[in-house]
Amino acid sequence: MIKAIFFDLDDTLLWDKKSVATALYNTCLLAAEKYDLDVNLFEQEVRKNAQAIYGQYDTFPFTQMIGINPFEGLWGKFEDKGIDFNKMKEIAPDYQKRVWRAALNAFHIEDADFAETLAETFPEERKKNPFVYEESYSVLEKLQGKYRLLLLTNGSPQLQNIKLTITPEIAPFFEKIIISGQFGKGKPDPSIFEHALEEMGLVASEVLMVGDNLNTDILGANRTGIQSVWINREEMKATDVNPTFEIHSLHDLFSILSEC
Repeated sequence: MIKAIFFDLDDTLLWDKKSVATALYNTCLLAAEKYDLDVNLFEQEVRKNAQAIYGQYDTFPFTQMIGINPFEGLWGKFEDKGIDFNKMKEIAPDYQKRVWRAALNAFHIEDADFAETLAETFPEERKKNPFVYEESYSVLEKLQGKYRLLLLTNGSPQLQNIKLTITPEIAPFFEKIIISGQFGKGKPDPSIFEHALEEMGLVASEVLMVGDNLNTDILGANRTGIQSVWINREEMKATDVNPTFEIHSLHDLFSILSEC
């Protein structure tokens, strides 16, 4: 019998990809207007350099383990506890300026001061543009009281808490919120799922894990013996990671629950 549902946050309840895309576009628009650039081409260059430069720092393995992506690196301050977060706090300003400077350089523009302005603008744009999927609140409202709810998210505690602060309706639905950066390991490591089970006083057979990422949410649940629900809004093809269930809207969760 299912007693609890564990939810991922980014791109499961929050539409993080849209928030990043909107913030990037708005920031890139400043460069496009100042230097008469194609905003879309400039954004592509920013994305490419963010991915490339992010992997050059010795903190990269830690960010992979915790689940902090290059675009979170573009707006995080990483004032979290721990040696690795201290390193990230030190390198973040350099990384953020390097990405924007490299994107400008790709268009033969040398303007370090403006690159710094762009690096400072993106975090503000990201915080101004939170997006939540249309069905998230209504589904959580229907589940609340019938099932125990836990939020299990990868990332920096500071960043994930900012996301929850700018979407204040989400956190109250959850009995527990577990962030990988606080725990010390991220999904798909089974230990963070086992920790969540211990926090709730439940066993794996009593839980569903709902998430959008096959390689973190679904793989980790599978490894822990938790039934997994893949929210596949983008009609992606499954890899060698097989979810227990696949849905295309959170509303589809109710038909699964009626059978469990």
